[in-house]
Amino acid sequence: MKQKDIVPTDRERVMRKEDFIVSKTDLSGRITYGNRIFIEFSGYTEKELLGAQHNIIRHPDMPRAVFQLLWDTIQAGKEIFAYVKNMSKDGGFYWVFANVTPSYDVNRNLVGYYSVRRKPNPKAIEVVSGLYQVMLAEEQRVGAKDAIATSTQILVDTLTEKGLSYEELIFALEAS
Repeated sequence: MKQKDIVPTDRERVMRKEDFIVSKTDLSGRITYGNRIFIEFSGYTEKELLGAQHNIIRHPDMPRAVFQLLWDTIQAGKEIFAYVKNMSKDGGFYWVFANVTPSYDVNRNLVGYYSVRRKPNPKAIEVVSGLYQVMLAEEQRVGAKDAIATSTQILVDTLTEKGLSYEELIFALEAS
C-alpha cells in the first residue's frame, strides 16, 4: 500500500505519557531504524518502514512550510523541536512533540538524522492545529510554486506578532 492510496480518517490515536517514538534516517530521509512504538503508531511493519522515506507517515494536514523549516534546520546541523501530525497506515492520525537532530559519525561527518517524539501537550495542539490550518489553506490557495514561501510568511508574521522566536513559541506552548 502506498501512502498516496491512504485515505485520512478522523480516528485519533493518542500517545501514552510513557511513550517515546524513535526513528533514524539516512541523509535522504530513508528510515534506517524505528522502535516498537514507532511501528505501533505508524501501523506499518518494520519491513515496510525500513528503507521507506520518512514521509510515509506524513499527514496531508501538515503544511509544507513546517517540513521545509525542519529540513533547513537539521541540514544546518541544528536540532529542532516541532509539533507534527502523522498519519498511520490505516488513515488514522496521531500528534507528536518531535525533537529532530543531526547524527554524526565518530569523525563528525553527518550520517543521518535522529528523531524522538513524545506525547504533546493537548493545549498546544489546539493552538498549533489552528495555525497549521491557516498555513495549509494558504499553501493550497496560492499553489505549489509559492506554497512554502507564502506559508512560511504566515508563520513569521505569527512569531513577530507574539514577539517570539520559533523555538520560544514551541516551548511556551509545551509548557502551557
